[in-house]
Amino acid sequence: MAMSVGSDGGEEKPMSDINTTPLVDVMLVLLIIFLIAVPVVVQTVQLQLPKVAFEPTTTKPENVSLSITTGADGSCAVYWNMTKVSSDDLLNRAVAKLEADIKKAGGVENMTPEDLPEVHIRGDINTPYRCIGGTIYTMQRAGFPRVGFISEPEPGTSVQRL
Repeated sequence: MAMSVGSDGGEEKPMSDINTTPLVDVMLVLLIIFLIAVPVVVQTVQLQLPKVAFEPTTTKPENVSLSITTGADGSCAVYWNMTKVSSDDLLNRAVAKLEADIKKAGGVENMTPEDLPEVHIRGDINTPYRCIGGTIYTMQRAGFPRVGFISEPEPGTSVQRL
């Protein structure tokens, strides 16, 4: 608390300095409360998050390559290689492709999940997730167990293997 002692013989002026001591006291108390309360409030489940690495894709001729973008009217446009397909055509082509590959291998009993073809999806950056999610769902419904995404690493980054 500030106090004026003595007078210099002139008029007394009102004191205009702000007393900051109560403000500092309150801030210190709040700091102590938050230091104690934050670890109690923030509770997370311990997880091991995956490490991100770019792996070069091995393209096999039996893999399916899909490109997804949006049309001028905002509708989803899916391309099987370079041919535009509707959602029904996509499902029919996917089922036919998978059946042909299984027949070529001599039946399901002669195949492992690694022998089945993969789906590689390239999605335009401005494509809404509903288009990509619908394509993933259609391909999984057709029977493809592995669906992956093709992306471009940032310029200047090297390929890291874990």
